[in-house]
Amino acid sequence: MSDTPPPAPAATEHRFPCASCGADYRYDPGGHRLICDHCGDVAEIETGGPWQGGIRELDFATALRDRLPEQEMEETRTTTCTSCGAQVELGGDIHATECPFCASPVVTDTGTHRHIKPRALLPFALDEAAARKAMTDWLGRLWFAPNGLQDYARKGRRMQGIYVPYWTFDADTASRYRGERGTVHYETQTVIQNGKRRQVQVARVRWQAVTGRVARFFDDVLVLASTSLPKRFTDALEPWDLSALVPYAPEYLAGFRAEGYNVGLESGFAEARAHMDAVIARDVRFDIGGDRQRIHAIETEVRDVTFKHILLPVWLAAYKYRGETYRFVVNARTGRVQGERPWSAWKIAVAVLLGALVAGAIGYVLAMEQGGL
Repeated sequence: MSDTPPPAPAATEHRFPCASCGADYRYDPGGHRLICDHCGDVAEIETGGPWQGGIRELDFATALRDRLPEQEMEETRTTTCTSCGAQVELGGDIHATECPFCASPVVTDTGTHRHIKPRALLPFALDEAAARKAMTDWLGRLWFAPNGLQDYARKGRRMQGIYVPYWTFDADTASRYRGERGTVHYETQTVIQNGKRRQVQVARVRWQAVTGRVARFFDDVLVLASTSLPKRFTDALEPWDLSALVPYAPEYLAGFRAEGYNVGLESGFAEARAHMDAVIARDVRFDIGGDRQRIHAIETEVRDVTFKHILLPVWLAAYKYRGETYRFVVNARTGRVQGERPWSAWKIAVAVLLGALVAGAIGYVLAMEQGGL
């Protein structure tokens, strides 16, 4: 498999007709069911299917050779947002829309793209009202944010519920290392300070060459598979309760959208490997022991690498305010919020003026007290 696969869809909308009235069901966050907003009919989500009883990992080496079973792949028609790079799929009767990630207009292109299907997901646990409250509460704690933006965010357009793509990687590792263990001891030295002799304790390190082995199994190393949102936002939404993953079923996407990955599997594993290497280095330092450690070389054998393509839920708001686009992302499981930090020029000016007035008042009081003396 190429490391730069064709882009996968980023705004696939899944619709399920209501059995009673024909309107669209939507997934009810936290309710583990489908609900019709038109007539109130409720439908349960079937939990069977090909992955009943567990979420099976896929073999990494097989995927790199582009030899995954055909049922693990799918093909869709997509368009690319020229502003943020998100991969957006439009229905056959829609030719233009707004990018859910940056609020820029996008139009359709042609062509189909083949990509790996999702294996699992975390269902939405917060509805839009709860996500909007978390976002406005977060904005309210930003004193320097413009009041107009806070009001616009509170009363503005609907937020987008989107499943963001991730890779998870499992791997068994065994590492050999060479380094040095440092033992701190103290020597007494005589120094002259202010014309007087005094004795001080000076730390010295005695180094000893060491070698050893460490082993670790890595389970579900999480890697963002999209570049549509700043990574600093998505990283700050962690932790995710991956133990609550459920096998992928399109019913969970009813009323929501699902972004496709545009970070290839091989690039994703390179990021996962960097995380593994950092953890292994920490293990090596612990294994070396002593007071201080030096690592000269680590040779790691990585075996039995497997992966999953999973979807994690976020509520997303992209607001254009006075010519600027502000994006806010809410973890749809925990309510944690991240986003661009807007600044209000007049609030900053008022804060500077108040600071100057306070400083001036303090200076005046001190001057009066000194004059009284």
